[in-house]
Amino acid sequence: MALFCSLVILLMTNLFYMPVQSLNNEGIALWSLKRSIREDPSRFLKNWSLSDETPCKWKGVKCKRDRVVSLSLSNKNLTGFLPSIFGNLSVLRHIFLRNNNLSGSLPVTLFDLNGLQSLVLSGNSFSGMIPEELGKLGSLQTLDFSGNSFNSSVPASLLWCGQLKVLDLSRNGFSGSPPDEFGTRLTRLKHLNLSFNKFTGSIPSDMGNLSSLQGTLNLSNNLFSGLIPANLGNLPETVYIDFSHNNLSGPIPQNGALLDAGPSAFVGNPLLCGAPLESMCPPDIPSGRNGQAPRINGTLIMIVVELCFLFINRNYN
Repeated sequence: MALFCSLVILLMTNLFYMPVQSLNNEGIALWSLKRSIREDPSRFLKNWSLSDETPCKWKGVKCKRDRVVSLSLSNKNLTGFLPSIFGNLSVLRHIFLRNNNLSGSLPVTLFDLNGLQSLVLSGNSFSGMIPEELGKLGSLQTLDFSGNSFNSSVPASLLWCGQLKVLDLSRNGFSGSPPDEFGTRLTRLKHLNLSFNKFTGSIPSDMGNLSSLQGTLNLSNNLFSGLIPANLGNLPETVYIDFSHNNLSGPIPQNGALLDAGPSAFVGNPLLCGAPLESMCPPDIPSGRNGQAPRINGTLIMIVVELCFLFINRNYN
């Protein structure tokens, strides 16, 4: 009997001291993120604890009215991946994970956050395709996927992110052409960087509609080909333009913002000609003043033909 009582007391003591999980659903979602991190050399996530009621006091987490609105874990050398936990963070507005060692593909649940305004994943090793679900982020203003290993084409659903102001997809492996109506649907863009990818085809002429651009239009180090659309001269003259190191050809249009671009904006395109490059266009190359081939004067042709006819007729006689 004494042994039985001792066992009961021991069991009750263990139950009394057993830690009780009181963390809310948002905290549990972020705890899953912590478990997906294999290396945290600075121990930045040390104070993330299951014993807390909410994650609002955790490093890198900001709350408003006890709801998580921002996750900022940039420059922490974290190694791991993103789990499918974002569905429980329904009021999350900002995600900053730049300059870590995160890899793998992006979970589709990431794009269920339809109130998200900033998604910054630059300087990691994410790979694979960008899901079509990207278009669900209708409130997104900043999208920075630069410096990763994404490949394939950019989904057409990007055009549904009509609030975008900053779009940086540079230094990846994107291919194909930018989606049709790119410059018509994303007119709020202030900064656009598509450099160091494998984009092909012509530069979309409707990029000339990006009248809100204030910083950069960088299409350098791709595989764009064909003529430079003349209506890109409609861009604000303060925009920094860089079309260098592509396969562009023909005359450089001499109008608007293109007139203010220096030669460095066009180098690395052997078939481009005209100012500001030193290589002048041959006489048989259409003028780049308006981006169109000069019209041939029909009357002049008739005069030349008639003179040739008279000359031949005189020699014959």
